[in-house]
Amino acid sequence: MNAPEKIRLTEFSHGGGCGCKIAPAVLTELLATTPMRGLPEALMVGTETADDAAVYRLNDSQALVATTDFFTPIVDDPYDFGRIAATNAISDIYAMGAKPIFALALVGMPLDKLPVSLIGKILAGGESVCHAAGIPVAGGHSIDVLEPIYGLVALGLVHPDKVKRNSSARAGDVLVLGKPLGVGILSAALKKGKLSEAGYRKMIELTTQLNTPGEALADMPGVHALTDVTGFGLAGHLLEILRGSRVSGEIRFDDLPLIAEAVEWAKQGTKTGATDRNWKGYAADVRMPDGAPEWQRTLVTDPQTSGGLLVACAPEAEQDVLAEFSQRGFAEARTIGRLSAGAARLTIT
Repeated sequence: MNAPEKIRLTEFSHGGGCGCKIAPAVLTELLATTPMRGLPEALMVGTETADDAAVYRLNDSQALVATTDFFTPIVDDPYDFGRIAATNAISDIYAMGAKPIFALALVGMPLDKLPVSLIGKILAGGESVCHAAGIPVAGGHSIDVLEPIYGLVALGLVHPDKVKRNSSARAGDVLVLGKPLGVGILSAALKKGKLSEAGYRKMIELTTQLNTPGEALADMPGVHALTDVTGFGLAGHLLEILRGSRVSGEIRFDDLPLIAEAVEWAKQGTKTGATDRNWKGYAADVRMPDGAPEWQRTLVTDPQTSGGLLVACAPEAEQDVLAEFSQRGFAEARTIGRLSAGAARLTIT
């Protein structure tokens, strides 16, 4: 009797991880036609600046942070898929400066194609990350669908005065990025069967690393704005800060932390389908040097899954921010640019 064929989860996905996000321009159009009515005064953060989570003031010392994130498989290993999806969802809590308190699982699986034992491994992977974050999976919802989908509703608490929005950056701030770029490129190489074992290990290491510095950054008055870099790439999520804060931004490409193998694949033309969709959505507000190679644009628009925190802080807080990242195991965190007064446009030098 022949051994059963190994199931490749990525074969069920038209796009994996945060590369599944709806393109920025389409999302903007959808939100523009969605009425926002009856907003309570206690709602501190909603959809107005495309922030990472909603924030609702409970009392003078507590605000509830609520978010949800889910996607189709970015890797074939079910346990790793669960870990990555859970880490990515919880990241939005840290990106608001909050402490996670519990999660709910969101599960959509093609039950006629995937064995229950495999689905169980996905859920176990997600639970392992929640355990590492110190929170329970307290419930959830599941449905039978055509593509595998997994993620979380994540909730957290933060002091109302310490909420870190993406719209409160200031001219003169420096920008710090917590993780290197290139996860989307690695995922594209993986789907083509080209990614090295070392590249896969690097990908899993980064995408399952909880963005725990966010909670400590909330206590730093010099940290003005915070977000995490996910499906719209570095350029897209930085533009959200610029637009929300009404400032201009500049980053130096040579200062960006990059995954070495991702750079090599980018130079060979490997990228996700979301990369070009991202660029079309915000190219008008991004300036790159004339003659800049295509691979550089690929890296700044590459959709990150469970990407790093992007911090806008006062120059005098820069070293404290970098030290916080370093102490928590984010050795590749780097200062990548600065903000200035002006129109909400991004310049890459």
